[in-house]
Amino acid sequence: MKYLPKLKGELVFLSPICVDDAERYAAWLNDLATTRFLTLASAQVSVHGEREALAALSKSHNYAIVERSTESLLGNCGLMDVDHLNRTAEVGIFIGDESSRGKGYGTEALGLLADYAFNVLNIQNLMLKTYAYNEAGLRCYRKSGFREVGRRRSSHFYGGAYHDEIFMDLLASDFGPSRLPPARG
Repeated sequence: MKYLPKLKGELVFLSPICVDDAERYAAWLNDLATTRFLTLASAQVSVHGEREALAALSKSHNYAIVERSTESLLGNCGLMDVDHLNRTAEVGIFIGDESSRGKGYGTEALGLLADYAFNVLNIQNLMLKTYAYNEAGLRCYRKSGFREVGRRRSSHFYGGAYHDEIFMDLLASDFGPSRLPPARG
């Protein structure tokens, strides 16, 4: 078994990252259809560089998003800048293949990750950043309970124009009941 279910949903599960997927990730991260929504649009990602990046990511709270029915890799999500003193973290997520977007995979993966952050890591506030033109991402984040808390106007240049960067957050108290296995059997 290549993927190991850590957090299970109905459509997807989150698995520790597999560095053997470096070629697939490198292909996604060199595709502007994917990276236009990420901070990587101007980056060049080699397979070797992505292998190193995945090895580093696998040592923290970053996960492969895997479709349950096919065990196919869909993308990645994770927590960055985890601050245990202030109980905050930043969220990052992407679905690699355009054909896999809009099917609820990202929303479910984000819910699993938030549940884990709030109910295992004791995080109080999750934050994410996106761009105003990322309409599908914004729908996913809002559906997951994130609220816009600010904008940095005309701060992101892409496609020959400047766009707003949007900051969103989700509090543990806004999340709802945990879907994790109970503490008692």
